[in-house]
Amino acid sequence: QVQLVESGGGLVQPGGSLTLSCSTSGIKVSDYAVQWYRQAPGKQREFVARIFITGGTSFADSVKGRFTISRDDAESTVYFQMNSLKFEDTAIYYCGIFDNWGQGTQVTVSS
Repeated sequence: QVQLVESGGGLVQPGGSLTLSCSTSGIKVSDYAVQWYRQAPGKQREFVARIFITGGTSFADSVKGRFTISRDDAESTVYFQMNSLKFEDTAIYYCGIFDNWGQGTQVTVSS
């Protein structure tokens, strides 16, 4: 079974940083692309970032230059480093592989 567990969310001030983790099981994470989506209250889920099998990455324009994504194959975990956070980054963040999604982790940016 493919299982994904997001963690690392929390409350941070504008300009602060958080690192989200997506821990996987039931797969070899290096064999799959992993994507991050987020959903803010009252808004549709939107694409944020993706790491490809090759290790290449793709980001939404809204987070380019601020967020990075990486993969630790030995730990079967994808990390999502979020820097220079803005209040509009407030959302529940989800990681996904194919049509499998975790439970999400809440990120709240507030002063």
